[in-house]
Amino acid sequence: LVLVLADMARANPPMSGAFLAELTRHLQGQSPHFAFANSWLEHRLSEQGLTTERLVLAEGQAQAADQVSMGNSITSLRFLGANDWRAFVERHSQVERILREDPVGVYAQMDFTTRDRYRHVVEEVAKRSRQSEYDVARDAIQLAQAVAAERPDDRTAHVGYYLIDRGRVALERSQQMRVNPRTLADRLGRRFPLFFYLCGVFLVTVGATDLFLRAASWQGARSWSLVLLIPALLCATHLGVGVVNWLATLFVAPRPLPKMDFSEGIPPDHRTMVVVPTMLSRAEGVAELLEGLEVRFLANRDVQLHFGLLTDFEDAPRETMPADEELVRLAKEGVEQLNAKYAKHRPDAFFLFHRPRRWNAQEGIWMGYERKRGKLAELNALVRGGARDRFSQVVGDTSVLPDVRYVITLDTDTQLPRDSAREMVGTMAHPLNRPVLDRQRRRVVEGYGILQPRVGVSLPSAQRSWFVRLFAGDAGIDPYTRVVSDVYQDLFGEGSFVGKGIYDVDAFEQSCGGFPENAILSHDLLESAHARSALLSDVELYEDYPSRYPTDVSRRHRWMRGDWQIAWWLLPWVPRLAAGRVENPISALSWWKIFDNLRRSLVPIAMLVLLLTGWLLSGPQVGTAATVFVLAVVGTVPLLSALSDLPRKPRDLPLMAHMRVTAGALGKQAEQFLFTLLFLPYDAYISFDAIARTLVRVLWT
Repeated sequence: LVLVLADMARANPPMSGAFLAELTRHLQGQSPHFAFANSWLEHRLSEQGLTTERLVLAEGQAQAADQVSMGNSITSLRFLGANDWRAFVERHSQVERILREDPVGVYAQMDFTTRDRYRHVVEEVAKRSRQSEYDVARDAIQLAQAVAAERPDDRTAHVGYYLIDRGRVALERSQQMRVNPRTLADRLGRRFPLFFYLCGVFLVTVGATDLFLRAASWQGARSWSLVLLIPALLCATHLGVGVVNWLATLFVAPRPLPKMDFSEGIPPDHRTMVVVPTMLSRAEGVAELLEGLEVRFLANRDVQLHFGLLTDFEDAPRETMPADEELVRLAKEGVEQLNAKYAKHRPDAFFLFHRPRRWNAQEGIWMGYERKRGKLAELNALVRGGARDRFSQVVGDTSVLPDVRYVITLDTDTQLPRDSAREMVGTMAHPLNRPVLDRQRRRVVEGYGILQPRVGVSLPSAQRSWFVRLFAGDAGIDPYTRVVSDVYQDLFGEGSFVGKGIYDVDAFEQSCGGFPENAILSHDLLESAHARSALLSDVELYEDYPSRYPTDVSRRHRWMRGDWQIAWWLLPWVPRLAAGRVENPISALSWWKIFDNLRRSLVPIAMLVLLLTGWLLSGPQVGTAATVFVLAVVGTVPLLSALSDLPRKPRDLPLMAHMRVTAGALGKQAEQFLFTLLFLPYDAYISFDAIARTLVRVLWT
């Protein structure tokens, strides 16, 4: 013991209260031999004017105080975690109280995300002007009230028009907001987005083409410059569009569409029909269709949502085939059973709309009129009181059809996640999104007639093959990503319709009801151009991805044929049903979208022609230059995209994990790069075949 005390005295440990209290507790009640240690301890404490009793008492009081403090802290943290801070902020915000004076009463009915966006805009304008947030909000309300007094139903009577729409310029002027170069550039970009976008594409395209032609000339191919010019220019457009799109995703923040809060239920005046346009081909397929319809219903239960199958038979040489009657019977009985199963709560939830075959003289076959486009057009006519004779079977309570305002159209394999239909309807119902139709040009000019949610890959299909894992992207539900970037939506305020989304029945029918018959295979882009579509980036649907390369090629072949069929819409005059030719009503942006699709289908052909011309006709030096050029065109943007993620590490993600994710993305881009190069000849053949078939059919046969 003496030796232990000697070592302790020599080490001169700090005499903290916790140490001394614990040491004293262990020494108490021990053998008398430990009295020597107690004496040493008392001696050390007396040098500081303390005693063990006073020290133990003080330490006990300190620990008790710490326990109370920690308990209070934990209770406070629990309160902070359980408290609804959204409601707290809105209860105490002066800006919130002012904005709730919206003359059309829409602001209070919007969801929190949209209201929060409005408040942030008020904050942003106030920071860059001499006004307070209170004054900015008050002036925005006054601008809306001035319009509401004369045109209460106009979209400009809503306060949001002056915060996130075209009226913001008027609000900024009224606040005498300071205009710096960045603000001026932003205003010019928002006012003339297509001009600056195309200028960027033009500069990159011309620059890349010039570099290649100079390199080819240095290698002695000056006489081949004109031959190389056109394929090089087409290849360079691929690089130009890719680089400009990549820059846009870096510098232009995604802006979600404003949305109404329908979390408690969809109002009766926004009744919606969810339909699956499909074919009745086999009994097992009918059962799968009915099961999918029920799953969508269970995930999106609302009294104002109805679910239906919009069906045709497969093409046939005769009007009726032996299996037709049985297929219709199965579909009819299945829908009736679903209505009976949920009759206690929703007797009118499920529908079947089935069309008979009609003779198509041009195709020489019995088929559903205009396929999917015809299905939707005749459904629109049915819900507006007509076209009953176009359907051989209508199962369900048809009394609700006249009240249907929106239609959500899905493919057979499209999943409709929980409450996503309600989110889509809530976005469509917002006054800034409601379509405004130019009746003379038969085109939506403000708001949107169609909303296209983003489409992801369903989890079951994502692991079916190496091809899916390589090209389908991340599968499943991402709970952390609410809004994604889309170049067209972020820059131009418009998206592109891909056949799965929600549309306003009246706006869609009035703007898209005059397309010519037997002339349009791919109608989505034209419908998007006439009805004006937007990307609903914070709502995601899921569908299967082609598991094999031939399946994907077949799909792309069909898309390219459809793109070249609507090439007429690049001309000043376009065909219209029962009207011959009329002036082309589409916007410059829609014109560019059609042109860009045609350009994209020509790029594989141009790459192959450039390589063949360089190697076979101009010699190995020019062939090498052409190869390097094609490699740069294919690989530059994927490489930039992967590397740009490297410095953008999420705050909560460890560095090594972020490096692994980035390396994985880079490796995936490299695999896609090699795959594209290996299959370039076949892709060029598929593109040429699709273009040639379409031009022959459109121009001659």
